Amino acid sequence: MTRTRIVRVERTDVECSHTVTIRFQDESLARPGQFAMVWIPGLDEVPMSFSYIGDLKGVTVHNVGEATAALHDASRGDKLGIRGPFGRDYRIEGESILFVSGGTGAASLMPALEVAMGNGIRSTIVIGAKTASELIFVDRAISLGADVRISTDDGSKEYKGFASDLALQVLQEGSFDRVLTCGPERMMKTVVTACLEKGIPVQVSLERFMRCGMGICDSCSFGGLHVCVDGPVFDGKDIIEIEDFGVFRRSADGSREVIP
Repeated sequence: MTRTRIVRVERTDVECSHTVTIRFQDESLARPGQFAMVWIPGLDEVPMSFSYIGDLKGVTVHNVGEATAALHDASRGDKLGIRGPFGRDYRIEGESILFVSGGTGAASLMPALEVAMGNGIRSTIVIGAKTASELIFVDRAISLGADVRISTDDGSKEYKGFASDLALQVLQEGSFDRVLTCGPERMMKTVVTACLEKGIPVQVSLERFMRCGMGICDSCSFGGLHVCVDGPVFDGKDIIEIEDFGVFRRSADGSREVIP
């Protein structure tokens, strides 16, 4: 659905101090891993992964700039524009899946986790954050019956270290048919490298600056691909050799910058 449709904010849920989830009624058929272009009237349009894909959809917003600050402050009754769903989704296959999320990456993975659990797939999810107060969707994952593993960079809750470090440990402990990951790109590159070494299929959800969402503007160009149409979900084997993966991205003015 490429035309903008106007939706009304039904509610906002505070996930942590800098992250909220905006819920709105929308009948479009989104699949886990797809995204929408969200228009803030009079300000900007930004890509957001769906964190809920039912009729009462949701996008989860980390307050990092002018547009996300406006979304962060949205309240019931406010109106937004929505285009999409766009992009490739996750493949949810096999008997056992490991989900690896860092920061707000859990937002993209939660619909996939819900589908996996609904299909009877044994699911383990690593949810990582810098500190305990920034963890999101832990209770949601627990309520689904998933095996939830938590990491915090500062050790304030459970495993002390990066989500990727905990994921490598979990991969040693059990057998998985597939790994899905979303979060900081350096974290994901570590996970992809480990999975490919073990021969485990792995999919990655990438984030890049976007304007059109349809592969026209070239803003999200990535190694000859476009994140908006060739992704945002990619097979790890298809991107591991791309120079920019985990290293470079493009800013709004098109300049190349190092991924922090």
